[in-house]
Amino acid sequence: MNFRSKIIAWDALAAWRQSLRAAGKKLVVTNGCFDILHLGHVTYLENARNFGDALLIGVNSDAAVRGLKGAGRPVNSETDRAAVLAALESVSGVCIFTDVRATKFLALAQPDIYVKGGDYTPETLDQDERRAVESAGGAIKIVPFVPGKSTTSLLEKISKL
Repeated sequence: MNFRSKIIAWDALAAWRQSLRAAGKKLVVTNGCFDILHLGHVTYLENARNFGDALLIGVNSDAAVRGLKGAGRPVNSETDRAAVLAALESVSGVCIFTDVRATKFLALAQPDIYVKGGDYTPETLDQDERRAVESAGGAIKIVPFVPGKSTTSLLEKISKL
């Protein structure tokens, strides 16, 4: 399979999701910037994938990353970030979304399981995102981080070189 075929256009996401549902597959969804892929990311994604049959990643657009992380981010473009994620074996699909929050993406993806990293709890999760998942019958799972592995720490290390 060509990994680029796992990149799903926004307007094709609903049909992609419906095909999984018709096949009886449980969809796990997560989202984020995934600016510089590292061990923490791939461990998190592998753990997320193990909750179901397929893993869909929502990738924040470049403008959304700037809104979340500030000027100078992202380091890698949205198309590059999506392609690198799509090349991972644990990933079934990647879709770029333009909003800072994932609410519209989640409403369209209708995950059976929504996975977030250990810096969240169901209570601290954006409540609109939580409602989008739960109103479609989905459950939320929190996966712990790999200690000491983050894009921010990598960028700090690089800046000291």
